[in-house]
Amino acid sequence: MIGRIVRSADFERVLASVSRVRSSHFAVHHLAAMPSVAAKPAKVLSTAAAKLSTANAQVTHSPVDEMPPDACWLGAIVPKRHAKRSVTRSLMKRQIRAAFAQQPALPPGLWVVRLRTPFDRKLFPSAASDALRAAVHAELVQLVGRVLARANS
Repeated sequence: MIGRIVRSADFERVLASVSRVRSSHFAVHHLAAMPSVAAKPAKVLSTAAAKLSTANAQVTHSPVDEMPPDACWLGAIVPKRHAKRSVTRSLMKRQIRAAFAQQPALPPGLWVVRLRTPFDRKLFPSAASDALRAAVHAELVQLVGRVLARANS
């Protein structure tokens, strides 16, 4: 299972590294690190607010299903300047997640895929056509294949 990068600090760290692989529309960045942890205080259960007990407030535990340290985290960047319509941006993000989810042999760490150049709107006039979906998927499968070939060499 691949986790999702959600913090902007993690995106910035990964994008500061040189891209590993590029295609005509996408670039893949990788950083062999774990996501940064938010500096939040531990959650206090609601019973502490009601003062039902004279004991100290109970502290919740960390989730059981946390990702192991050798897991992969994926982030997708599809800027509005390259894909004006939100339907197109969502389609591309779904295709990015699907292409990486099919590859179990990725090296652990933080992965970011970003759209570098827009797809030609004259070739794909519809925001979420099957032709655009197929073109994005084909390019991403080829890109992930090159990532795996480079990682295994």
